[in-house]
Amino acid sequence: MTRIPTRAADLDRLETWVRYRNGLCGDCRATCCTMPVEVRLDDLVRLGVVDEFERGEPIRLIARRLEKARIVDHFNHKQEVFTLARRASGDCLYLHAQTRRCTVYERRPTTCRQHPQIAPRPGHCAWQPLPA
Repeated sequence: MTRIPTRAADLDRLETWVRYRNGLCGDCRATCCTMPVEVRLDDLVRLGVVDEFERGEPIRLIARRLEKARIVDHFNHKQEVFTLARRASGDCLYLHAQTRRCTVYERRPTTCRQHPQIAPRPGHCAWQPLPA
């Protein structure tokens, strides 16, 4: 299968985003999956990268382990928010490179579940069509 070339979502040019409508994702490059994804501990448990029993551990130790494993890029101690790691291409760690579909869709983080209602430009997305 051929790899689909992608461009990252342009967070500096939100005026280029399109109003979201049902079905828009069907022919998109998954551009939203190039944006940083902030997650909380519950999301990481749902994804299966943090065990339910780890909840009792200090969150900074969990963050350190996940950073070392390259699952998260950053941890904000004040907000207790993790930023998921991305590949060198800028794609989300959980985006399939060929199909451009989420590999953890049923377990995806709350941020992804709420997109585009909660986004840099609510109700809009950085839609880019698949190549012809």
